[in-house]
Order: sequence, then C-alpha cells, then structure tokens
Amino acid sequence: MATQIRIAPETVNPLDVSRAELWSEDRWQEPMRQLRAESPIYYCPESKFGPYWSVTTYKPIQHIEALPKIFSSSWEYGGITVAGDGVEHLKEGEIPMPMFIAMDPPQHTAQRRTVAPAFGPSEIERMRADTQARTAALIDTLPVGEAFDWVEKVSIELTTDMLAILFDFPWADRHRLTAWSDALGDIESFNTLEERQARLATAFEMGAAFKELWDHKARNPGKHDLISIMLQSDAMSHMSHEEFMGNLILLIVGGNDTTRNSMSAYAYGLHCFPEERAKLEANHDPELAVNAMHEIIRWQTPLAHMRRTAMEDTELFGHQIKARDKIALWYASANRDESIFPDGDRIIVDRENARRHLAFGYGIHRCVGARVAELQLTTLISEMQKRRLRVNVVGEPQRVHACFVHGYRHLPVELERY
Repeated sequence: MATQIRIAPETVNPLDVSRAELWSEDRWQEPMRQLRAESPIYYCPESKFGPYWSVTTYKPIQHIEALPKIFSSSWEYGGITVAGDGVEHLKEGEIPMPMFIAMDPPQHTAQRRTVAPAFGPSEIERMRADTQARTAALIDTLPVGEAFDWVEKVSIELTTDMLAILFDFPWADRHRLTAWSDALGDIESFNTLEERQARLATAFEMGAAFKELWDHKARNPGKHDLISIMLQSDAMSHMSHEEFMGNLILLIVGGNDTTRNSMSAYAYGLHCFPEERAKLEANHDPELAVNAMHEIIRWQTPLAHMRRTAMEDTELFGHQIKARDKIALWYASANRDESIFPDGDRIIVDRENARRHLAFGYGIHRCVGARVAELQLTTLISEMQKRRLRVNVVGEPQRVHACFVHGYRHLPVELERY
C-alpha cells in the first residue's frame, strides 16, 4: 500500500476531490488518477465538509459496500453524501429527512423491499412499449441543423415524463418534479442559513403536493404507481412526514439525475469520441446499443460518490479507520480504475466488461431503479439510430457545481443525419 500523501495545511489540498470546482470545470480526473496510483485509500484532513477518507479504486469500494454493519449509510450519522454531519450536528434551518437509501438493515431492507417490485423485470417489460413511443415522439419534434439545449429538450423531458408515470403525478404539473430534484439534490445548496431555509421551503412545498396525491391514492388506490405501493405496505404506510419527504427526495432525485445525466453523457460523450459514435452508426445491433448504454453510464457515473460512516474502529487495507470517520466512495474514480477498465477515460461502446461499472453502487444499496435508467437510455440510443441522427455539440457544456450529482445543466447541440 502506498504511503499516505501529505499536503501542507496552509495550501489548497489538490487531493481534496470534494471541491465542487473540480466537477463543474471537469478537472476531477487527474487528482483521482493520482489517488488511484499513489494512495487509493487517502485521509483528507481538511475540506469544506470536514475530514474524510477518499476511496478511489474498485475493489476497496466493493469491500466496503459488502460490510454495511461496519460501514453505515444511516442518516443519523450523516447519510450518503460527504456533506452530512448527522443528527447531532444539524445546522440551523436543517431537519432530518430519513430515506431508505440512508438507512441500515432492518429498516432499509423493509422499505427497499416495498418499492423494489415497481422496478422489477416484469414492470420494465410493461413500461417498454410506452417508453419507446414517448422517446420516439420526442425525438421527432427535435430540429435538425438548428442549435438547441439537449438537457432541456431531451434529458429533462424524458426523465420528467418517466417520473410522473412512476408516481402517477398530475401530468400538467410534472415539471415541478424536476425543479424539486434540482433544488433538493444539490449538496451545495445549503451553505448559508438563507439557502437552508429556501431548501426546506422547497421540501415542504414538495411534501404538500405529494400529501394531496397520497390522500387521493388512499381513496383511489392504483396498482403500479409508487405512492399506491407505499400505501399498501406495512413498512411505509405509516411514515412520519419527514420520512415521507426523505423518501420522495430519494426517488425523485435518483430517478431524475441518474437517467438525465446519462442521457446528456450519451450526447456529449459520443461527440468526444467520434470513432466510437461511428461504431453505433454502422451497427444497429440491439446488443451493441445495450453495451453502449452500460459504457456511457460507466464513463459518466451520474452520482460521483456515496458516503459511508465507520461504526467502529477498523482496519481497511492497512489503514486505521476510526469510529464515525466519513468515508467517500468515489464511484466516478472506481469506474476509471485502470486494473478493471483499461483506457477508462475513453468511451469504448463495445467494451467487454462495461456492465461491471459501479455507477449504481454495489451490494444492498445498489440503485433500486437501475433497470428503469437502463431502459430509458437504451431506448434513446436505439431510436436515434433508427432515424440515423447524430448529435454534434456546438458549445461548452455547463456542468453541475457539486461533488455528488455529476452531470450537466446545459448542453448546446445540433442534430444532423448521417
């Protein structure tokens, strides 16, 4: 194991990879590469979020994810982002909003088991035809040879529509889901009291809207939508209002950001690697489209990290971890781990092991909605192939200014036919 790198405290630590500007300026790759090579388990003594451990390679992340009793996800100790400090250190303007991804067994197990059937294989098959029809209809509205914002016109529209379907949310109001996701999924949005109060107001606005939907579904239950599924379960039918809001944030942000930013990465990434785009243009084999979907998700990794908290003093590959230490699992780096993904900074649409990526996590907390994201991105790739449409990026993307959600705010593009 490499010697821990030491940085003079009065300097900006170049290996503090939680710095938002590294992600918004797309400069995170080099410090991650250095960490993987020199100190894949690295203690960062100072950061905006306090001290934390960075884990940047594939196998140690799998190891940690396989030990949830030792490495907790619980909201009580800080939850799933490096920003959290736990219930003992809440700032003014914050309230705890538990969600099942930020719980440990047995609570996590019961709540995840409740919603998992909504994302199972049979439900994916039920969604397939509608997803194809909606994707095709949207693509057919896009201008060819005229600049537009891919994030706004494609990524947001398709993911917002799917969220509305999953929740059976009022269709005319569906864009509120995206606004709530953007506001509540941004870990840079609660630095000041004013920001925390604004975020809390947004959470209560969302909670009030969903309380109306909850009450409606209590009187008129559905079969497939998430609210009806929660209502009909022992594990989630009696949640507190805060827990209800927490799980809504999880499902909305998870359903929005993972798919939305992977769809944007399809446009941006294939533009950056035209030789790989040419493979998809020349070969419309559905299996290649599926493999390209996995590869694009690996390359983008729409959630850059998940955080765990050590529940006891323990040793991690030769490093002494103390109880309550923060541990950031950098999925974005593990998905570039040279020992697993050679030439990992490149998209290679026929990469043999692309589906081994960790973008959806690993173990008991693996993304419950991964199949929905995979369906949507594969459908987009296939429908673009059918129409022989190519995406050309015509301006610099505007990226999310945060180390958690790894994605795009705006992406100017033009379409052309090939």
